[in-house]
Amino acid sequence: MAENTPHINLLSSIGFGKTVLMPGDPLRSKYIAENYLESPELVNNVRGVNGYTGFYKGVKVSVMASGMGMPSMGIYSYELFKFFGVQNIIRVGSAGALSPECGLRDLVAGIGACTNSSYGSQYGLEGTAAPVCSYDLLRCAQGAADSLSLPLKVGSLFSSDTFYTDGEGSAEWAKLGCLAVEMEAAALYLNAMRLGKRALAVCTISDLCYEPFDALDAEARQTSFTQMMELALETAAAADSLPHLETR
Repeated sequence: MAENTPHINLLSSIGFGKTVLMPGDPLRSKYIAENYLESPELVNNVRGVNGYTGFYKGVKVSVMASGMGMPSMGIYSYELFKFFGVQNIIRVGSAGALSPECGLRDLVAGIGACTNSSYGSQYGLEGTAAPVCSYDLLRCAQGAADSLSLPLKVGSLFSSDTFYTDGEGSAEWAKLGCLAVEMEAAALYLNAMRLGKRALAVCTISDLCYEPFDALDAEARQTSFTQMMELALETAAAADSLPHLETR
């Protein structure tokens, strides 16, 4: 295992847990570590992308920011999977509801991630890769949601490379049944598929992309997504019993 990569320099011998929770925002990473993990230690702060490792119900768990967008998620998730022995990554972030089935603060798990990104073109395939989550992690998440009595909507996400757009944008993807739009899941899923690891995106709806438009403010996005955080931590605890996967 690596001690240093261009974007992750280990600051503690505790290293990373089997499962890493990845919010986009470094401040949300800090919030989760300080409020939910026992004895959290800072394990990375290159470029201010804070990563922490501690314990949740006796299970070693890490949380580290991914930054915004698929290039950033692609870098950090690849290095964690490839060089630091991480088995599972759970994205915990915000998303905009495309479907009227989803309201503010609803929890959505992405079984797959449609995308307008060319991230998958690197594999040189004669076709199109379909980014999908780990069924084992999804099963752990659904079990955790049931035990916490939390409604969890499961369906397709749309991972967009563009936040501001001149066209119809993400609204067209609702016609294909995409529940919500975000900006990281497809790259995370493709990295996990290529490297033989597990990934899942669990998002809280922070914006309504249909009428009547509505949104949570920045402070609420940083600190109020407690149900998503608890669900992800319970999923990480359950995933600790999943078998070890060798990196491809």
